[in-house]
Order: sequence, then structure tokens, then C-alpha cells
Amino acid sequence: MGLNSIHQILFNAGILYSVALGVWVSVMAARSQSISGNFWGAVATFAILSAMTLLLGIVMTLMGLQPPRIATYFLYMAWLVVIMPGLFTILRGRDDRSAAIAFAILCFFNAATAFSMTQRAVVGPWTLPAA
Repeated sequence: MGLNSIHQILFNAGILYSVALGVWVSVMAARSQSISGNFWGAVATFAILSAMTLLLGIVMTLMGLQPPRIATYFLYMAWLVVIMPGLFTILRGRDDRSAAIAFAILCFFNAATAFSMTQRAVVGPWTLPAA
């Protein structure tokens, strides 16, 4: 299994994980429950998963491989790494219903953005640039 395949698997896992987080926090919001510590751990896991995917992209770039739109790739991946912890910081750790709604919207937006990256060939295939 090559780095291209590993990168695609991690990226797809991030999409599915973001959808799962969105469903989870939507249910919490619908029940007017506060956001649990388990969810905050899952948010950290999403950030780590995105960071690992980005790190693999950096390694592949250093090896000379490139996706078709490399600048767009790094811009979007930076967004996926920082936005969930960023929203937590912006909301100052709030765990009420409105914070849950904000996280639900962000989770589904992240999944849609990542899916769009796949559809527009931003994430691959990684190839050697033409000479």
C-alpha cells in the first residue's frame, strides 16, 4: 500500500468522522444536553486525524509528489486542522445548546468541504510534477 492510498484512507476517515461528530452533537443539541467531555475528546481526535493527514501530505510533497492543486490542498488542510479547536476557543469552552448547534454546523461544513476537495481532485492523486 502506497502513501497515496494511506493519505486517501486518512482523508476519507476524516470525512466520515466529521459526519459522525455532526450527528452526535446534533442529537445533543436536539435533547438540549450540554456537550460532554467525550465530545471534546472526539474534537481533539478530529484535529489530530487532520494533522496526521496534513503531515503525510507534507512528507509526500518533500518526496516530490504533488496533488493537482497543491496550494488549495494546504490551505484547506490547515483549515481542517485548526477550525474545531478554534471554535472551542472562540466559544470559550461553552457547552450549552447554542454551542452544540455551532459545532454541528461546523462538523457538517467540514465534511462537505472535505468531500468537495475529493470531488474537485484537490487531495489527489499525488504524482510527480511534469518535467
